[in-house]
Amino acid sequence: MAHHEILLIKPVEGLGAEGDQVKVRAGYARNYLLPRAIAVPLTSANRKQIEALKKRRAEREISELSGAKEIAAKLGQTRIAFAVKTGEGGKMFGAVTANDIHEKLAQAGLEIDRRKIQLHTPVKTLGQHTVKIRLHAEVTVELSFDIVSENPIVPAVK
Repeated sequence: MAHHEILLIKPVEGLGAEGDQVKVRAGYARNYLLPRAIAVPLTSANRKQIEALKKRRAEREISELSGAKEIAAKLGQTRIAFAVKTGEGGKMFGAVTANDIHEKLAQAGLEIDRRKIQLHTPVKTLGQHTVKIRLHAEVTVELSFDIVSENPIVPAVK
């Protein structure tokens, strides 16, 4: 199998960040990375770009980390609640999903990417629950939320 050494100009998930020298399959480089200007072939002239790219990468990572810490501080002070319809015995109709949590946070003025909310299974019970929100590789916040019934709970008849 043929491989090429390339220099990444933009970060690529699972491959590296800008300024990284990586070895990839020839077809991946030729058909995807090079035409989209995500990478350049590794030549002696391009090696000089490495320092500038690494400097830009360090600045970007610092700004992303500080932004994530600011959002984490806001999330630490945020409480959200969901009022859901319930049937006999307090059984919920439907479930609360990561998309619902994303919408509530957007209403509260916090813009967070929905994919960063790590709710593996939809919540189908009343009460207090927590969800992890991974804002950055180094910043993870646990957000607690309540699910309450919007109508009085009627005991189940057996």
